[in-house]
Amino acid sequence: MNNAYNYNLSANTQLTQKSVNRCFNGEQHYYTHQSAATKTPMTFSIYLPDEALAGQLCPAILYLSGLTCDADNVTHKAHFQQRCSELGMIFIAPDTSPRSSEENTVPNDERYFVGQGASYYVDATCTPWSEHFNMQSYMVDELYDLLRSEFTISSIGIMGHSMGGHGALLLGFKFPSKFVSVSALSPVCAASESAWGQAAYTEYFGDDKAQWAQADAAQMIESVGQQYTSILVDQGAADNFLAEGQLQTPKLQQACEKAKQPLTLRYQAGHDHSYYFIQTVINDHIEHHWRMANLN
Repeated sequence: MNNAYNYNLSANTQLTQKSVNRCFNGEQHYYTHQSAATKTPMTFSIYLPDEALAGQLCPAILYLSGLTCDADNVTHKAHFQQRCSELGMIFIAPDTSPRSSEENTVPNDERYFVGQGASYYVDATCTPWSEHFNMQSYMVDELYDLLRSEFTISSIGIMGHSMGGHGALLLGFKFPSKFVSVSALSPVCAASESAWGQAAYTEYFGDDKAQWAQADAAQMIESVGQQYTSILVDQGAADNFLAEGQLQTPKLQQACEKAKQPLTLRYQAGHDHSYYFIQTVINDHIEHHWRMANLN
């Protein structure tokens, strides 16, 4: 690794830098660290515009990815780096769950919507998941504090896609003091009422429906009421998962109306659930978070 690219991390950092690539007016970094919350190594990518590399405080976006994804998918496919470079935004993409290459070390499931790659960003309470699947604590406590201590971040907004859109809405409204803005792309809006979420929550929480309710974005929004000046959600109108009832988008609109939470919900004609859709609208979301950061 070329030492000229080393970001000025603290002397006692927990982070190990894995790669650095120059990208527009900034650098795309990858880091790993050992997580106390998940008891596994965790990886995240972070795009640092030149302002951040020079030590200036910059607003950041924490992006939560969807089912089967890891930090690579959005970093390689979403094409967010140019707009973040232009606006001076930091963009962070963590993994979606604890993982292990060693058999039986971290529990998994043959279904793609349960287990590794499918944490739903919750803290599981049932065995065998509860030992490692503590992704709520990882995101809002451990990783959040680590990012604020190691990088020149002025504020953090949260966004995500699909299962990660669920995570962004859920954590954004459950912990509003930590985030200045929220947005989502094709989010799972009512996980407790989708087949994906029901399968996962049966594993993670058992029959405790109170826990299910605490892990449902629409119910959380309705419960806590307005927390943000505005939230932005984009949904592909030709998304097969929307048609199948996995996303429950009308439940989000109903919850925001009851909570008096201003919502901009846009159905994008012809668009599906893919990263082609994400590429199409992601600049609008980056600009949304930039505007909200500058209001605070």
